[in-house]
Amino acid sequence: MGRRRGTPRRTAIGFDVPARGRRALSITAMLLAASLTGGLTSWAEPPADPGDAAIDEGNAKVEGAATRVGELTSRLAEVSSERDRLLAEVELAMEDANRALVDLETAETEARRAADLAGTAQIEADASAEHIDRVRRRIDEFAAASHQQGTVVGSLSAYFGAESPDELLERVQMLDAISGSHLDLLDELERARTDKVNKDSAARAALADAESEQVAAREAKSAADAALAAAVTAEQAQQTEIAAVEDERAAVEAELASARSEVEGLEAQRTRYEEWQQEQQAALDAVAAAVSVPAGQPAGPTVASGSSTSHAVETVIGRAVAQLGMPYSWGGGNAHGPTRGVRDGGVADAHGDYQKIGFDCSGLMVYAFAGAGVHLPKYSGYQYESGQRVALAQMRRGDMIFWQTSGRIHHVALYLGDGMMVEAPYSGNQVRITPVRYGGIAPYAVRMF
Repeated sequence: MGRRRGTPRRTAIGFDVPARGRRALSITAMLLAASLTGGLTSWAEPPADPGDAAIDEGNAKVEGAATRVGELTSRLAEVSSERDRLLAEVELAMEDANRALVDLETAETEARRAADLAGTAQIEADASAEHIDRVRRRIDEFAAASHQQGTVVGSLSAYFGAESPDELLERVQMLDAISGSHLDLLDELERARTDKVNKDSAARAALADAESEQVAAREAKSAADAALAAAVTAEQAQQTEIAAVEDERAAVEAELASARSEVEGLEAQRTRYEEWQQEQQAALDAVAAAVSVPAGQPAGPTVASGSSTSHAVETVIGRAVAQLGMPYSWGGGNAHGPTRGVRDGGVADAHGDYQKIGFDCSGLMVYAFAGAGVHLPKYSGYQYESGQRVALAQMRRGDMIFWQTSGRIHHVALYLGDGMMVEAPYSGNQVRITPVRYGGIAPYAVRMF
């Protein structure tokens, strides 16, 4: 059945009015809402709504840049592994070159020793030959004056003058002995000279072998030096490639950070627009409540609290993210900002944390939450006890997440949403944004708002 023209229509907040009266009622309602809410904040003009398309486009840029960062990280791992392999080859080539140098020094020493032995053997052989020649000349002189038969018969002049047969026999025996001793001496000297010649030949052969080994050792050293130079060149080229990949990854990470910042700006703009919508709706709800309140019952305002919570969370995150690139410094950081680290007698000292201005993991949380008026203890174990615990499946932007070993908390980070977190990771690193690590993660996140 149709509605008669001009008849009010019942709605959720009362009766509708004809179109020509609706504008006046709307203005009256807004004025009434302002008075009832006691100064509820609203914009005279709505903030710009970036729209889903712009946010989706920004998220696509973030996803693309994150994918490229992941690919470059994998590539960096590959080239770093290859660099490590080449470093091992360089070390092996260095050892080969060192061995070749030792072998060359040994061969040169052996060659010098063999040359000395060969020279000594030649001198001895020459001296022996000269001595034998002298003895031979003496024997030839003796033989010229002697007559040899069988073994030896003395010269006739030696027999003359013998006064008796016995004296003659004695002279024959003496000449026989003298001749025999000379011949024995000659044989002995001939054997000595033969031995010297053999030693000289052996020494020269050893010298030739030593010289050959010396040449081979020099060639081996040259080859080892060339192999070492090639290995060093390959390692340096790989290091250059690593630097190039790192530079490319840094550029893409900067692009990723820019894209994230753009998306965060759009989301913040969307948040402001939604908050404006909520405040306008709150004003209308207040009008509806005032219109529907029974006679004699006072009407109260309706105020939303989600806006203040969201603002506190974004304040905390903004303060943490503003410290990106700040050095990790064990014991560093307080509610006012980064501070100088302290000594730990171990890893932190090895990285010089006590000389750096920066944050450790709990110090970054202390600083971030201080901006929202929350004062956290500077110990991750106590921070785990500081707020409302929620299951990891229910964690949301602005929650703290923790890691433990054997039930003891040892690290804390700030969850950003979408599987990402900001943290001060460890000595030698910097405050960074990185994917959440689930290995060793504590079973609960801690919510402060």
